[in-house]
Amino acid sequence: MDAADLDRQTTTQHDCIPPHLVTRLLERGHAGVVEHWAGRGEWFCAREWARLLGAEGREEEALDVLAPYLATGWRTATGTAAGLLETWGRAGEAITLSAAGTERGHPLALRSHARLLARHGRSDEAFALLKPHLDDWSCAAALVDVAGDAGRDDEAAGLLASRVLDGHACDSPWCCDRLDLTLAIGLLARIRERQGRLDEAVALLRTRAVTSLNGRDQLADLLARHDRLDELRAYAAGDDRGDAVRSLAERLEARGDVDGAIAAYREADGSAPHSTVRLAELLARHGRGDEALEVMGRLAEAYNGDDWILHVLSELHLRQGRPEEGLARLDTLAAAREQPEEWDLLLIRLPLAAAAGRTDEAIAWARAHPEGDTPYAAPAVAELLAGAGRLGEAVLELRRHPGENVHDLAGYLIELGRVDEAVAVLHQDRHGPPGPVWDSAAWRARAAD
Repeated sequence: MDAADLDRQTTTQHDCIPPHLVTRLLERGHAGVVEHWAGRGEWFCAREWARLLGAEGREEEALDVLAPYLATGWRTATGTAAGLLETWGRAGEAITLSAAGTERGHPLALRSHARLLARHGRSDEAFALLKPHLDDWSCAAALVDVAGDAGRDDEAAGLLASRVLDGHACDSPWCCDRLDLTLAIGLLARIRERQGRLDEAVALLRTRAVTSLNGRDQLADLLARHDRLDELRAYAAGDDRGDAVRSLAERLEARGDVDGAIAAYREADGSAPHSTVRLAELLARHGRGDEALEVMGRLAEAYNGDDWILHVLSELHLRQGRPEEGLARLDTLAAAREQPEEWDLLLIRLPLAAAAGRTDEAIAWARAHPEGDTPYAAPAVAELLAGAGRLGEAVLELRRHPGENVHDLAGYLIELGRVDEAVAVLHQDRHGPPGPVWDSAAWRARAAD
């Protein structure tokens, strides 16, 4: 076991028992299997087993489980152990352990340790730790978080203002890891908002070249939080991405003005497909399913063949309990495309068919498709079979493509109680035998020396 291999395991979830299957093993009464593999290099088993032991008050045993992973110096293990110690009320030990993980200066370790310090009344230390690393955006964000409790908002603002003056703006996601202009402005605006200097925060955010990140617009969200709705309406009117409209509609809905939220989306209708989807979801949330389906139907016709829109349309029909209507609508759209249906689009109709009691028909559609015999098609057929209670057939379907879809296959084997077989499937690409059982007593003795 070494840190590089553990990093690979957590990043790829390959050649290991992944988190969702650890959970399934426990739910199906196979705690002994999780405990067994926790001592043989399976990180996700070890993490969950340690958590369970700690919840039972067996804290030292939990730490023994994590000991071999900690011995590698792997920062994920350090962070996990520190988190458990904090949960158990042992904050001092958590801080000591977490501090050791910052020795190599990795930004994630620094950020995690700083926030731990701040949670336990040591915000000044957290600020001092992060200050030399302000060029890293994650450390800069953490510094802004701890600055308020440390009473050092003005100092943090001054540091960020210098980065704004520096003016570096990344022109692509791969430009660099440093704190670029847009991020610096956003962080500085957060401080100004916290200080109650809202006009300054708004003015700052209006200078950004990039206004939205991951579907959220910081300026729109700020205006919504402070009920500056007239400004938000004006801002949303010029937003062709739909993110500002989303902030406005969410705020109106939260205030009980559902009709106002619907009107906001309708006024933006056509400017961004995402706004139309959010309108449909809003209508459905408030019992107006017919209107929601009408809205999505028009959008699907305008973007016929766009799989994400058809997915939303299908899901809406399922939630409304109208799968046959959904299938009929997809049939109409498919006919309008006047070309063979791509596999990704066929996939959308399969859950509708299953919900309508037409599982065998759905399986026949999938198998008859030109791509129906490919490894990436097998999970969909297996899911239909499993949904009909035909788990053995689902296993056979996946077995037709050895080495593929191992997580799906292992999941069905666990459901059938064939746990050893499931683990063998997950480990099939491993080279060499599993690691030895960890001797925690020997580790503690060496650590004491």
